[in-house]
Amino acid sequence: MNLQAADFMVAIITPFDENNQINYPALDRLTDHLLEKGANGFVIGGTTGETPTLSHDEKLALYKHFGAYVDGRVPVIAGTGSNNTAETIAFTNEVAEIDGIDVALVVVPPYNKPNQRGMIAHFTKVADEVNIPVMIYNIPGRTGVKMEVSTLVELSHHENIVAVKQCASLTEMQALIDQTPDDFAVFSGEDAQALFTKVIGGAGVISVAGHVYPAQMRAMYDALDRGDVATAGRLQRWLTPKMAALFMFPSPSPVKAVLNAQGFEVGGCRLPIVTLNTEEKSQLATALGLEAHALEGALPLDLGGDLNA
Repeated sequence: MNLQAADFMVAIITPFDENNQINYPALDRLTDHLLEKGANGFVIGGTTGETPTLSHDEKLALYKHFGAYVDGRVPVIAGTGSNNTAETIAFTNEVAEIDGIDVALVVVPPYNKPNQRGMIAHFTKVADEVNIPVMIYNIPGRTGVKMEVSTLVELSHHENIVAVKQCASLTEMQALIDQTPDDFAVFSGEDAQALFTKVIGGAGVISVAGHVYPAQMRAMYDALDRGDVATAGRLQRWLTPKMAALFMFPSPSPVKAVLNAQGFEVGGCRLPIVTLNTEEKSQLATALGLEAHALEGALPLDLGGDLNA
């Protein structure tokens, strides 16, 4: 399992059926599509996967299915964190027993608002006591508290903390990449930072927009890898407003609306996230550069865009 080689990872949604239960056939179809279009890693059970609405048993069943279905083709990272250190350790060790799960995604504890010393104590204890490598998930917009660069740097030297999904400023991203060990994988959790992160030495992106524009994001990174910076830059500029549009309503409702219009049948969202209504779909379609009623019908599997931008 080489996280450094998995530059374009998708934080995959959890499809639901008409009874609001996990739709595994829809998940399998979407997984195959994303792999075909160039995704080379997944986060399952993250924010985009509506993890707070999944029960303990649903998460275990989801991870077992997904690990078996991906079957080692690309790295799989599973969300296991909470704001309870003991429960995080217990659940992470349950997930560690699942074949096909490579890394545990452990979020900075939300709601409790620990200080930096508390974060270090939490992640050190988790990393010491779990039987799977840990990726830190630093997302202050959702947790209410931010892990500082200095804290991340200290934790990056723990032998069982191997990566971070970082949602913060570009300045902090630069400092983090510069100050952590070379074998510590730094991913952006912000789609708009995808190109910047890799250019300055990060591993890549854990993407939401990659559900909708996987071919374009793969083409962007491939262009960068072959030294065609101009094409990579044009693709990022083409993608950036579309990435922003996919967050104009609470995520993952916009992404699910587009995927449903593409025919993937991923269903709606679980409360408290509500599925987009007709007016919201029209606003989203317009923001994506589509006809106002485009999300009410069937779209091509790729939403346009010259791969050479």
